[in-house]
Amino acid sequence: MTEFVTMWKNYVNFSDRTTVRGYWMAYLFVFIATIVISILDTLIIGTMAISYVWSLAVLLPSLAMMVRRLRDAGKHWALLFLLFIPIAGLIIVIVLLCKPSIPDNGVKVV
Repeated sequence: MTEFVTMWKNYVNFSDRTTVRGYWMAYLFVFIATIVISILDTLIIGTMAISYVWSLAVLLPSLAMMVRRLRDAGKHWALLFLLFIPIAGLIIVIVLLCKPSIPDNGVKVV
C-alpha cells in the first residue's frame, strides 16, 4: 500500500527513480483496484463509466512511475513509445521494467 500512496504523491514526478519492488507493488494494487471497480461498476450501475474515470485518473501517475522505473534501470523514457508496437512492444517494455536498478547516479529514489 505504501508504494501505491507514493505513486499518488509523486504523480507528476518524472525525474526521480522507482525501485523494481516499488513499481510492481503499486502496479499490482492498481490492477486489483481496476478489476474490483470494473466488477462493481458493471454489477451496480450497469455501465463502465466509473471504470473509465478510474482509468483516466491512474493514467498520469502510471506513466510517471514507468518513466521513473526506466530511469532506475538506466534506460531512456522514450522507450515507452515501444508500447505502440502490438504485442512485441509490450513484452519489451515489461522486460525493461523488470531490469535491476543501476548504481545511484545522484538521482533520488522515490
